Amino acid sequence: MQKITTFLWFNDNAEEAMNFYVSVFKNAKIHNVSRLPEGVPGQPGRVTMGSFELEGHQYMALNGGPQFKFNEAISQYVSCESQAEVDDLWAKLTADGGAESQCGWLKDKFGLSWQIIPTALSRLLGDRDPARAQRALQAMLKMKKIDIAKLEAAADGG
Repeated sequence: MQKITTFLWFNDNAEEAMNFYVSVFKNAKIHNVSRLPEGVPGQPGRVTMGSFELEGHQYMALNGGPQFKFNEAISQYVSCESQAEVDDLWAKLTADGGAESQCGWLKDKFGLSWQIIPTALSRLLGDRDPARAQRALQAMLKMKKIDIAKLEAAADGG
């Protein structure tokens, strides 16, 4: 088990969220789900807590009630090797009530923030030619979903 695990607090839809997240990522699985037993106050069978894994990263999910909401101060950064991967994750995570934001950021239908970032972005922003890197940065600042071809064209002066 990894030493640090991301813990996600949901109002009452932790099971739905876990099922959603493992459907989005190829290397994902639910490890366990704890439910309220019979004879305990509350709705028997209701999920209280669960654990799942996305691309080798462990998460815990809790149905903790409405006291806390997600915000952009914490986000899940996903490094993508191709435009196809960016497009696929972007479409899945913004579906059914998710929302696009700027510069590769989005919120999913649960309000969790994600950064869907192609590895090409850091290569272009770190280019040895400062003018090339600046053109890529300016192009990125105008994007919601990151488009690698447009970044490369901008970096090349196009």
